[in-house]
Amino acid sequence: MAHRFESIFRVPRRAGLQGLCRAAAGLLLPAAALAAWAGAAAPAAAGPLVVVAGARSPASPLSAEQAAQLFLAKTQALAGAGQAALLDLPEGHAAREAFYQRLAGKNPAQMKALWSRLAFSGSAQPPRVAAGPAELKKQLAADANAVGYLDKADVDASVKVLLALD
Repeated sequence: MAHRFESIFRVPRRAGLQGLCRAAAGLLLPAAALAAWAGAAAPAAAGPLVVVAGARSPASPLSAEQAAQLFLAKTQALAGAGQAALLDLPEGHAAREAFYQRLAGKNPAQMKALWSRLAFSGSAQPPRVAAGPAELKKQLAADANAVGYLDKADVDASVKVLLALD
């Protein structure tokens, strides 16, 4: 009877160590190609980012630490406005990836894992996801306690900047 490894990877029993090495190389090359493709497919880095609320929000300006605590679910209190309703841009959006990296030093997979764990435990709910910057600004205008982030180029009179991240 063949060993499980040999049957999965179709390595003949008589092939020995050399056959196992060939089988392993056959797995590593596609994995390396996939990793290179994923790196090439990464979105371009976003420009300057800002944490924003609606123009009529009573929220006070935030420090980088306060913003990080909000978006890492360590606090839900928004200075001057009560409980914050967090808004996010869609997965894969360059501003989303840059925001979490700059604010908390976390990549998208780490943030997804954090929010999944918090939601599963019942500690917190992940931010609502807007379809894009225009939708995020509409949601900010509709909820005085909503807080999100945008590329600085998307800022207009409908939003109030609480924190600038360079």
